[in-house]
Amino acid sequence: MSASGRSDTADDLLAALLDGMDAALCAFDSDGVITHWNREAERILGWTAIEAVGRKGFAGWAVRAADADDVQERLMSAQHVPGRQVHEFALLTKDGGRILVRTQSAGVPGADGKPAGVYCAFSEVHAQIDLERSIALSEALLEDASWGVVLVDVDLRPAVVNAHAARAFGSGRTALLGRPLGDLLAQGVEELEGALQHVLAEGAPPAPLELWVSVKTPEGIRRRCWRCGFLRLASPLAEEPVPLGVGWLFQDVTEARQAELDTGQLRFRAHQLHRAGRAAAECEDPAEAASVRLDFALAGFAEHALVDVLEADGPQRRLVRSGASPSGLALLLPGPGAVPVRYEAAHPAFQALDRIGPVRASAPATGTGPDGNWARTRRWPAGAAHALCTVLRSRGRTLGTLTFLRGPSRPAFDRTDALYAEEVAARVAADLDLAARPGTG
Repeated sequence: MSASGRSDTADDLLAALLDGMDAALCAFDSDGVITHWNREAERILGWTAIEAVGRKGFAGWAVRAADADDVQERLMSAQHVPGRQVHEFALLTKDGGRILVRTQSAGVPGADGKPAGVYCAFSEVHAQIDLERSIALSEALLEDASWGVVLVDVDLRPAVVNAHAARAFGSGRTALLGRPLGDLLAQGVEELEGALQHVLAEGAPPAPLELWVSVKTPEGIRRRCWRCGFLRLASPLAEEPVPLGVGWLFQDVTEARQAELDTGQLRFRAHQLHRAGRAAAECEDPAEAASVRLDFALAGFAEHALVDVLEADGPQRRLVRSGASPSGLALLLPGPGAVPVRYEAAHPAFQALDRIGPVRASAPATGTGPDGNWARTRRWPAGAAHALCTVLRSRGRTLGTLTFLRGPSRPAFDRTDALYAEEVAARVAADLDLAARPGTG
């Protein structure tokens, strides 16, 4: 290819690059004559490249006569100072209107290092301000926001994480990038990934979504409730919307939601105690009344309840099974010669007798779930994973123990559960004490 051919190709490439820019751009030689004028400059001001190229400065066509010298001097001064110069000018459009533009101009050195001209990129001030606002908003969200912001890519992996979100995950910002959500959450990952996939496919939901998750942190698993909002991110450069991922914003509302749950739980349990008292009052047999109370207590609390009564006589402390619920049968006080339950000395029921207070226990976790032998070795129903043992006391005497059991799909018993169990045990103990008196039952 000849030198002239290469030159024509380079000029065509430069023209294509200039016309493809989103910003308006013009260039001046060292004498202030316009050498380049792209399509965005034509769109903003209405003057074509044929009309603009070859003119000296903007005087007489793109700027008022009173402003021409000042505009030209400020633009051309950029070739004598390092870096970029930012100015705002009022330019004239071809139809006679005025438009305020913000310019960034810089000098162009020649082959000998001397000033050879100036290039000037400009845009409408309001468009520039909109862009700056968008950038400022993005930076504020990712730095100073008081809620978590995570940009998730189409593979559902965090691509950008702000400081608040990193603290919520108990990790550094860079440590979270590119990791599957399953590595970050012990529970709730299916619900979160389902929400993200829905946003990618259908768009943002109409209202915020609250999710309960268990976060894996260096200090252990933390149960949190996050109020989440989602935005589908699409590329502004593609002809058709191409999803870039999802913007996920969340706030921690655990304390408020936990308070609501605790209030509702207390209200429900108080209602259950009231209903149990009304039903027990209709029972002629006190032992049957105790069984009725246990049936009411189990609702929403546990799967099983076991009542073990201390033997009245004997050199050793032994517990005899009085009944189990749910069974549909009234509790029976064991008579002489009853076979005791084969509890080991360190059994939680005996620990509760020693403490005269509640004892909580849970099966150790294995790779596939709770230890299956845990319940069997403690003489509890198969499938039990969490236990709460409390004492049955009436008139200053210990009558035995009451044990509540939960399966592996439910959480372990907590302190509020222990308080409720003690309240139920006190009422059941009063019924059993009455049933044991001569002339009753």
